[in-house]
Amino acid sequence: MKDALVRFGVALEGSLLRNLDAVVRERGGTRSELFRDLARAEVGRAKVPKAVDAIATLTLVYDHHVRDLSERLTELQHELGEQVRATMHVHISHDLCLEVIVIRGRSDRLKAIADRLLALRGVKQGGIEIVAGLGDLDPDHSHLREGETGASQPSARGHGTRRGGPEKSAKR
Repeated sequence: MKDALVRFGVALEGSLLRNLDAVVRERGGTRSELFRDLARAEVGRAKVPKAVDAIATLTLVYDHHVRDLSERLTELQHELGEQVRATMHVHISHDLCLEVIVIRGRSDRLKAIADRLLALRGVKQGGIEIVAGLGDLDPDHSHLREGETGASQPSARGHGTRRGGPEKSAKR
């Protein structure tokens, strides 16, 4: 059943409204759509410290020449086990790599994991986007057809599936 829309008034400074309308025009949407997006994002951020079921993308840019950093990142992901849903690894320059890790779990724990990874020596920049409080994220994979598994596909890193023993990859 669809949730009914409720109309309400909002008071904004004229300059803020003009800037907001510029964003609306750039997106090609409406004020209502933008306010709904902003409200959903803020409600989700407010849920993060409340330990709700969530999924997140953690983005890291790091210097792969820093001793043992690549191995430490891989080890930490293996420690997380099935919480890591997917990874993508991209070489962005001679020295820098970009890694995107999709993780799932309690929102407060995801934030703590991100803080731990972002604090590693050699990580130059990064951040986490947590989508929290979506309700049941189907932890038992009941959406899958018979014979399918919830296992992730091999990562771009060349480690095969995340649950199998990682093969040593060539030095980057």
